[in-house]
Formats: sequence, C-alpha cells, structure tokens
Amino acid sequence: MINLNVNQKAYQVDADPNMPLLWVIRDIIGLTGTKYGCGVAQCGACVVHLNGEAVRSCVTKVSRAEGQKIVTIEGLSADNNHPAQVAWNEENVPQCGYCHSGQIMSAAVLLKENPNPTDDDIDSAMAGNICRCGTYLRIRKAIHLAAEIQRKESASK
Repeated sequence: MINLNVNQKAYQVDADPNMPLLWVIRDIIGLTGTKYGCGVAQCGACVVHLNGEAVRSCVTKVSRAEGQKIVTIEGLSADNNHPAQVAWNEENVPQCGYCHSGQIMSAAVLLKENPNPTDDDIDSAMAGNICRCGTYLRIRKAIHLAAEIQRKESASK
C-alpha cells in the first residue's frame, strides 16, 4: 500500500510503486481533471503540483509521491477561484480545453514564484505546455490578468 496526500485528502492505494502518478490519480483515485497527452513528459497535459512544484505526472513514479503533498486541478482552489482559473475564464482561453488543466497548473506555479511575470517569463515557464489549438496568446494574456488579480487580492488582505 502506498500512502498519498492528494488535494489535502489521505489515500492508501494498492499500486505498483513504478506506476505513473497520473494513472493512480485518474484510474485509482478517480480524479480525471489531469489529462494524459503524450506519456513522455513533452506536452504538459498531465502537470500536477508535488510539494508546490509543477511535475509531469505521466513520468513521475507514484513511489516518488508517497508522503508528499500532491495537488491536482481539482484541488487548486475550492471553487475554481484561483486567479489563473478566473483569468482563463475571463479571457476565454480554452478552445478544445484538453491541455488547460496542465496549463493552469503550470501557470499557478509561475505566479507563485513570480507574481509579476513579463512576456518572456511566461513564454519560458510555459514552453513545455503544448496547446494543440494554438491559444498561446490568450494563455499569455490570461497569465498577465491572473497576476493582476493576484496582486489585487494580496493588496486587499
């Protein structure tokens, strides 16, 4: 049995320690917001947070995540009010939507580490996330908006 903490909930899963975290999250725990895109850590659809860092869950062994804090798109906020989620909606970023859980999870880490990113910062941080529909300009615009929302929320506290 492997002990996991996913979205602040404890799980005991019976899985091969070498199984990718993605399959444990989706198939055993039942959280399907994290997507399978390529299986080789090249597209970013499977990004989750492991102790606050963006990781590709398709190549992260579940044994690496044991006892660590895992956050999926379902746990990023209680009611979809994370600044990145709000901005994604306001800017109508998704087209097909398949990549966007990974995009948002990557953007959330960027905003945590850099609350005022430049276009170059955004392009660099998001370079490993592929959008088949090509919504990159809307993604960049949404990240700028999310940074603005985050700054306003911080100022009002």
